[in-house]
Amino acid sequence: MKLIISIVQDQDVSKVIKTLMENNHRVTKLASTGGFLKSGNTTLLIGVEDEKIDEVVETIEELCRGRKVENGNEDVEVGGATIFVIDIDEFKRI
Repeated sequence: MKLIISIVQDQDVSKVIKTLMENNHRVTKLASTGGFLKSGNTTLLIGVEDEKIDEVVETIEELCRGRKVENGNEDVEVGGATIFVIDIDEFKRI
């Protein structure tokens, strides 16, 4: 079993959660704030079986897009998602 931690921009999080839940993946949503531009984002915790990792990661990749925002005199690219996949030794649902 793996724990996927994904940091997603607020503009993308609703469609990511909706799609994951439609595909029977449990998702825990944590509000968070990014350090860069202090932009809003959400951290998702997703527990998955090893064989479902690619499906979840592909879903996140498809739904999270980068976008340009103005930062002073320059446009910077924000968005997309940051994804961590961590081994889980034990899992219990109570």
